[in-house]
Amino acid sequence: MSAVPHTILTPQQYIEQERRAEFKSEFYRGEVFAMAGATFEHTLIKDNMARKAGNQLEDASCVVLTSDIRVKINPTGLYTYPDVVIVCDKPQFEDNHFDTLLNPRIVIEVLSDSTENYDRGKKFSHYRQIASLQEYVLVAQDRPLLERYVRQDDQSWILTVFEVAVDAHANRLIISAALDNLGKGAASQAIQNANIIAGLPENTALTSIGIGA
Repeated sequence: MSAVPHTILTPQQYIEQERRAEFKSEFYRGEVFAMAGATFEHTLIKDNMARKAGNQLEDASCVVLTSDIRVKINPTGLYTYPDVVIVCDKPQFEDNHFDTLLNPRIVIEVLSDSTENYDRGKKFSHYRQIASLQEYVLVAQDRPLLERYVRQDDQSWILTVFEVAVDAHANRLIISAALDNLGKGAASQAIQNANIIAGLPENTALTSIGIGA
């Protein structure tokens, strides 16, 4: 994100300005940061993730939202727009406009050259301060790579990394995984997410290794 020069606002001024703005901006410590427009690939991955997650959670109490919803991290004061947000409790909002969410359960960010360092570093440090957040997922758009951070009971975070490759000669999908001691349920969900990225049926490779139903 890049700061708009000489702009120091209160949070309320930012919100009022943002509701009138044609383009989305983040806000932190009085400064407004213009957000770059998304590429076709970025938008395609984001929308596919949201659609697949929504289908999977159709009978659950969770809802899936995309980057039109603004999220405020109360402990740090950052206002931002995650690519995909999943909310599983009653949604909490900053005010009665219902456009600034406070309690996401899962946040998904699609990485790009301009935002990757921010998403992995400072932005994740903000997201970790959200008490309701249980998972943070990073999705690469230049290769089939998914990284899933899961909050533990001691407030530490465990990372699961999935990389996907296609063996054209054997006509098969190769999934490389570093699970970092996550349980079977977390592992199967990570595989499903990787399948979504690769455009494959969600249960690909699950039944053959005895995880899927």
